[in-house]
Amino acid sequence: MATLNWIGKDAVVNHDKEVSFKLLKKIKGASVGEQSQNLIVHGDNLEALKALMPHYIGKINCIFIDPPYNTGHEGWVYNDKVNSPKIQQWLNKVIKADDLTRHDKWLCMMYPRIKLLHDLLSEDGVIFVAIDDNEHCNLRTMMDEVFSERNFITTFIWKKKSTSTNVAGAQVSSLADFIVCYGKSEKSKILQRVRSKDSREHPYKDEEGSYRLTIIEKKNAGEYRRDSMQFEILGVRPRPGKRWQIGQETATALMEKGRFVNDKGVIKLKIYDFEEKDTFSAQPNLLDNHGTTDSAARALAELFGAQEIFNNPKPVELVSHLISISSGNDAIVLDSFAGSGTTAQAVLELNKDDGSRRFILVEMEDKVAKDITAERVKRAIKKYDYKDGFEYCELDKPLFNEHGQIEESCDFKQFATYIYFTETQTNIDAKQISGNFIGEMNGTEYYLLYKGRDKNELDKAALKTIGDSDKKKVVYADRCLLDDDTLAAHNIVFKQIPYEVKVY
Repeated sequence: MATLNWIGKDAVVNHDKEVSFKLLKKIKGASVGEQSQNLIVHGDNLEALKALMPHYIGKINCIFIDPPYNTGHEGWVYNDKVNSPKIQQWLNKVIKADDLTRHDKWLCMMYPRIKLLHDLLSEDGVIFVAIDDNEHCNLRTMMDEVFSERNFITTFIWKKKSTSTNVAGAQVSSLADFIVCYGKSEKSKILQRVRSKDSREHPYKDEEGSYRLTIIEKKNAGEYRRDSMQFEILGVRPRPGKRWQIGQETATALMEKGRFVNDKGVIKLKIYDFEEKDTFSAQPNLLDNHGTTDSAARALAELFGAQEIFNNPKPVELVSHLISISSGNDAIVLDSFAGSGTTAQAVLELNKDDGSRRFILVEMEDKVAKDITAERVKRAIKKYDYKDGFEYCELDKPLFNEHGQIEESCDFKQFATYIYFTETQTNIDAKQISGNFIGEMNGTEYYLLYKGRDKNELDKAALKTIGDSDKKKVVYADRCLLDDDTLAAHNIVFKQIPYEVKVY
């Protein structure tokens, strides 16, 4: 596999691990609704992605990002505090078209973010990255390195303009942008969804959606026999003179998905309204009927009752399409370059099919996050009567202060979430938390004694709150007042706060 090198790469390859873990602080006054699982985060998107890790690692089903195209005319600034004298010289300087290192800076900005996005994506998840000619080739090579070239799915060509326009100094005018698409693994798929216009054709419904039932038997005509088509499905074989229309391997896969129904001794297959054809048939790469930047700008201006709200917003139709072909109706969708908030509106619009999709948006610029991103979603909820709201968050103080101590504002749930994540590389199940017990993984129980900074001792009284099973128990506290024999008798491994708290 070809690899890409650039100025500063050696300093940013592991920068995602160096970023301070910050807490999320909910801003109730800027939120809409109560206890919504949708999230808008205001803050640097690298720090925000790191803050999301304990809650969403391996859980995001679909990612859509629209990063700076690096045209030299966007006015973006490199601001990652990488421990490199060369890179520190780049800080707070606008990247212009005549900057000879602008491609290096863009790659240094993108690489750690792509790594964290990769970690957040589920095993069957899909990521879409919008880009143009300026960085398309660099993006592909970088994505090959992080996601592996075998997980490249396709590059969509999105027709962003209806007609050509003259750009000063340009020899040609581009009508299209690229949307590069990768999966997390071989489990990632792009679906060809062909929805039925008549819901009566799919009268049944379950958590996957609307479906109809079809018999999977076929007449065993003449001398034609296939014993391999006579196996059992749900304990039933084909009726006399008939055979299954599918092979055993396919049937086994469908059985694992719960796709068969025994209807009075006749086996039937569920056919959903989005798979009347082959579920994984080819998806057209040309997206020429999914809105344009002009139509998106007009829709945004109409929603705000003003002009020039946001430059080159993506249309809801485009993002809705990408979400629908890559994930189910309960997907968690992430956009870490949120901009005008198109992704949030796309999720809310798709949920009109009674879906339970959720969005997570991250926007760095304060004025954009509050006055455009969040405000757009508020107005869209009101205008289109969307059924859900969102919680608005800001990045709070780092979990560890400059002295390596746990930040005083950190509460038990926040700390437990982080501890469990660093120990198990999985997300905590809040329902498992009981007293000091915060979860179990692979036969090991995890406990946290935490009532605030420097107030937590593992002593005889605390020992009574620890389970009495024979399982290994990892207990975090500031101090341990029990002797080694007592710890061994209870199969306890003591870890001292903050020194033995892992840094992710």
